[in-house]
Amino acid sequence: MTAYALRRLAQMLPVLLIASFAIFAMVYAVPGGPVAVIVGENASPEEIAEVSRRLGFDRPMLVQYVDWLGRAATGDFGLSLHSRQPVAHLIGERLPATLQLALCAILIALAIGIPVAVASAVRPRSWLDRVLSGWSALALGVPTFWLGILLILLFAVELRLLPSASRYVPLWAAPLEALRSLALPALTLGVYVSGVLGRFLRASLIGEARADYVRTARAKGVPERRIVGLHIMRNALLPFVTIVGLMMANFIGGAVVTEAVFTYPGLGRLLIQAITTRDYPLIQGCILVILIAYMLINLAVDMLYAWIDPRIEYR
Repeated sequence: MTAYALRRLAQMLPVLLIASFAIFAMVYAVPGGPVAVIVGENASPEEIAEVSRRLGFDRPMLVQYVDWLGRAATGDFGLSLHSRQPVAHLIGERLPATLQLALCAILIALAIGIPVAVASAVRPRSWLDRVLSGWSALALGVPTFWLGILLILLFAVELRLLPSASRYVPLWAAPLEALRSLALPALTLGVYVSGVLGRFLRASLIGEARADYVRTARAKGVPERRIVGLHIMRNALLPFVTIVGLMMANFIGGAVVTEAVFTYPGLGRLLIQAITTRDYPLIQGCILVILIAYMLINLAVDMLYAWIDPRIEYR
């Protein structure tokens, strides 16, 4: 498995090169580019030429890309055009907050989605299955911004139990304060994703329940709880883990609407702010970090397959 992981990491390099070039080239697709942001709309051609020369934008595009890629490989994504702070520093401040929110949201989604899916799959087409399937459809269909606003009105305005605006507090520094701050945005994301996970796992469980090995186990008198928990669930987890990984990567990419509703200082909100202010170095750095996170999470999911099903071999 170690050799497989190293081979997959090596295969990521060409993808990162192509993606990084596309990210860098998008600056040239925007009229004016970063120079127009720096000098303003009323700058003279002489001022634009001087800033371009001073910042190196008058050089050929490939030369600029190689220079940027060399610095990015060492973690230097340049300076933000808006705040004049290092891009790596701005991303480093927001990334832990995003990871913490994503982890809490996924745990909530699993805590809701898995029991709902199992209860629905054990007795398909029963009244319980209809009720729980209706819950999954409702959770999936409710817009996250509307759910977030309802949660704020209930828990922050009426009951005054939780803050309406969330801030990043490390879990290891102040666990209770961190959970209070994370509760509403994590619950908003978790409820929505629980609908996705519940429906997907239910379909996977029902498909596995019709397999021959399940009928054989029942014919041998194996208890139903053991059949569901040990056999059906384990085989149904393979496609389910893929969806969980994609949801986790999507959270790291930025739950923009939820972060905006709760003013949560995550990576997605930082990216939207960078796009709004046309802060191109910050946009490039954020997108590259999000891409790397997607690739690493996909690798972790592939590695989990072997733990779930020992029959899987990596070559």
